[in-house]
Amino acid sequence: MKKGILLSVICFAVLVFSCAKNPFTGKNTMALVPNSEILPSAFQQYGAFLKENKVVSGTTDAKRVESIGIKIKMAAEKWLNANGYQGYLKDYQWEYKLVESKEVNAWCMPGGKIVVYSGILPITKDDEGLATVLGHEVSHALANHGQQRMSAGMLQQLGAVGVGAAVGSNSAQTQQIAMTAYGAATQIGGMLPFSRSHESEADKIGLTLMAIAGYNPEKAVEFWGRMSASSGGKKPEEFMSTHPSDQTRIANLRRLIPEAKAEALKFGVVFK
Repeated sequence: MKKGILLSVICFAVLVFSCAKNPFTGKNTMALVPNSEILPSAFQQYGAFLKENKVVSGTTDAKRVESIGIKIKMAAEKWLNANGYQGYLKDYQWEYKLVESKEVNAWCMPGGKIVVYSGILPITKDDEGLATVLGHEVSHALANHGQQRMSAGMLQQLGAVGVGAAVGSNSAQTQQIAMTAYGAATQIGGMLPFSRSHESEADKIGLTLMAIAGYNPEKAVEFWGRMSASSGGKKPEEFMSTHPSDQTRIANLRRLIPEAKAEALKFGVVFK
């Protein structure tokens, strides 16, 4: 069997036997690296980051980040318990830290380790804006997006080996052209759309969680409008970005608001 064909068979087998169904998305997703390996590493990296950066504690803003984060986490637990997924979060170790930085950003590592940069607070503006951000970041962890990105990266590397094997008998120039084309094709046609889909999933899940937690999902549209205005239009075209365009994101959120409110109603949360 030729090397290229063998690698294709291996890739297919990996995809078939290394998938896990996620309760929040309902999709079978790649899980080439188990959470038993990912989470301890993520917790260690999170601890190292906190030691190397200025964590804000005891302030009103720091307390807001933690209290709203906890409400979002509790909303996730309510949803999971109601849908038959008790114990799904047993290995998560939630933390919500405010870090001093001018960067307008927030992120969540696998297992529930969240950082909000102080630079985003003027744009979150109120509790609903902060709940939008925290709901989105918590959702990345709940949907196992970190695990999926690692798995996709491994497959991309494996594919590169296959391309290398397929053109190995050609000239060095031909090999270089093939590898460059493969890299560009998998990035623009694979990895970037993959990342954008994760952002859209986190938006949808986060909208539902903030609603269950009692925060009006309509406010998410206002937050992303402020985010768009703060960028001054200095963003790459959507097809070249890891994130959906602001216009796409806001349109999707508007469409999803009724669904989020309906889900919240199941838990006794009513919005006017």
